[in-house]
Amino acid sequence: MKIRDRQECERLLREAGLKKTGSRVAVLDVLERAASPMSHGEVADALTKEGFDQATVYRNLISLTEAGLARRTDLGDRVWRFERRRAGDHDRTHPHFVCVDCGVVACLPAGVVRIERGKLGAAAAASRSLEVQLRGTCAACVPS
Repeated sequence: MKIRDRQECERLLREAGLKKTGSRVAVLDVLERAASPMSHGEVADALTKEGFDQATVYRNLISLTEAGLARRTDLGDRVWRFERRRAGDHDRTHPHFVCVDCGVVACLPAGVVRIERGKLGAAAAASRSLEVQLRGTCAACVPS
């Protein structure tokens, strides 16, 4: 489900048991509008004009993650990235593409990568969460 406005953000926060604060609504709104997972710094930069400091943004990202409204992912570069978790995808993640040259991260559509849990081995097959990353060079970095 896509959030259409800030009032819907406020409703989602209430349903998740979180207090509705201006900074929390703003962070959730930024994640909703993001085309790909965002680092803490990217979210903080997006909210600089609204006057929220980096510590406030980080605390809100963690609160949203703990409440199930956001997902935190490490794409192998030791930088946590956050993205909006939508209703119904609590146990499902989608694959990401990471450019090895410029570091751009893109969400890949569902169904692009198919994983057969039975072929993963016992430990991976029993996992509730599985993250898939494809690494390569993006179109902008490929020499012409």
